[in-house]
Amino acid sequence: MTDNDGAGIVGVNTIGIPVVDQDRALAFYRDILGLEVRVDAPMPQVGGRWIMLGATGSPVTVSLVPAKDETPAGVETGIRFEASDADRAHAALVRGGGEVGEVLRWPGVPVMFAAHDPDGNRFEVVQTG
Repeated sequence: MTDNDGAGIVGVNTIGIPVVDQDRALAFYRDILGLEVRVDAPMPQVGGRWIMLGATGSPVTVSLVPAKDETPAGVETGIRFEASDADRAHAALVRGGGEVGEVLRWPGVPVMFAAHDPDGNRFEVVQTG
């Protein structure tokens, strides 16, 4: 391997989101955002569970990891979830009690809005197409 070979990264598998209460977070990401549970397994060595969720057909997942001092909840995740209809997604989050910002419509930019999960972790929802 030379300096130009890099680490051999071939994709993104899962993005960790620190949460205080895994059950509450699971209910939000599954029931409000509509993500499907891919893995929900105990991790007795470290406590908590390994929970992975993803959009149907998407290879990328999010993992709801127990928050700790070095990885606190309530962060800007940098995640941009895709939705076929931002207004519909916004309405679903409002109905589910989610904290959401206004739907933004700027010329030449996809329709989008910011939202927070129950632990205050921020993400955006961006309309596809």
